[in-house]
Amino acid sequence: MMAPAYPVPEELRTRIDREVRAAARELTAISHDLHDHPETAWNERRSAAVLAGALDAHGFEIIRGPGGLPTAFTATAGPSTAAVRVGVVAEYDALPGLGHACGHNVIAAAAVGAAIGLRPLLDELDLACTVIGTPAEEGGGGKILLLDAGVFDGLDAAMMVHPGPEDRAWAFPFAVAHFDVRYHGTAAHAAGYPWLGINAADAFVIAQTAIGLLRQQLPEGTRVHGVVTEAGTAPNAIPAESAGKWYVRARTLDELDELYAKVLRCFEAGALATGCTFEVEETSGRYSDFVNDEALVATFAAQTALLGRDLHVENRDRTGMNTASTDMGNVSHRVRAIHPYLDIGSSPVVNHQREFADAAVTPAADHAILDGSIALAATAVGLAVERAEGCSHREDAHD
Repeated sequence: MMAPAYPVPEELRTRIDREVRAAARELTAISHDLHDHPETAWNERRSAAVLAGALDAHGFEIIRGPGGLPTAFTATAGPSTAAVRVGVVAEYDALPGLGHACGHNVIAAAAVGAAIGLRPLLDELDLACTVIGTPAEEGGGGKILLLDAGVFDGLDAAMMVHPGPEDRAWAFPFAVAHFDVRYHGTAAHAAGYPWLGINAADAFVIAQTAIGLLRQQLPEGTRVHGVVTEAGTAPNAIPAESAGKWYVRARTLDELDELYAKVLRCFEAGALATGCTFEVEETSGRYSDFVNDEALVATFAAQTALLGRDLHVENRDRTGMNTASTDMGNVSHRVRAIHPYLDIGSSPVVNHQREFADAAVTPAADHAILDGSIALAATAVGLAVERAEGCSHREDAHD
């Protein structure tokens, strides 16, 4: 049976709603600004500055570059000795060639909105709120580095929302390894001296064929996919170099270890068959599966229901966008966390399609920012109220 939702006093929720809706124009402007100026992983200087600047104007204490990451930031308000400390997570990197086709502009604006909604309540609730600006979710693992640097230490919960083609309460992302592969061969004239060449492009053909055959024996809940980014420049020159970017996904990190070893052997086969040498480099820490905090999920879902959304809490299927890998999974193994999905009316268009970037600045997406802001802030309030009532009950029992 699912854990019950935390109660959120109506008066406090009304105040959150009022604060967020008063900031609606500002939040929409932030979202559209980020959308109009997409920045890929580790390059999000302007986006981070826009978000930190907005929170600074609302009285949050800003730290730029935590963990040594120039495009990360934290923005904190509330008592320094608060009984409850909540992190609201912002993502703002775009996809190469696709802009904000995952809707990170919506995520970032909702994080700012949640902080604005909470700001007037923090002292009376003995609650601290930190917006954590996390770069490079799309394959860089910024949150993993921030975790290692202690940026998430001391939090009682970490929360964010993600746009998608439907409302979903639960996150069930695959664990994933991101890696680059490069083959080194020998160039030669393809007509005059082909026997002198060692074809690095052929090495990828063999590796991809082996991966295709391997898929017949892969268990459910695994994925292998990638792109070749370099494979020669002229048809009459045997390619001496080839390169690609690949992802391997599984339901857990342990399953990922086993699958990664099998896939690596496919790339080894390409090298062995052609005579190339090759190298593999993992380009980020491995993203983990996700641990949903049931009470926080229930609270968030209850709050969105008041806004007219049905997050289908009873549906725990692992389908669609809720299986997409995220470094928020790593956070969830250290801090109580939620990562629900809010419908922006894009269907049948889905994340990582070019048309989804267009959907991320529609009125439906702007409305999702407000709903996400209010529900995240109300969930944080529910946690603070529950903690205060629990402490009060324990003190009464002690007396």
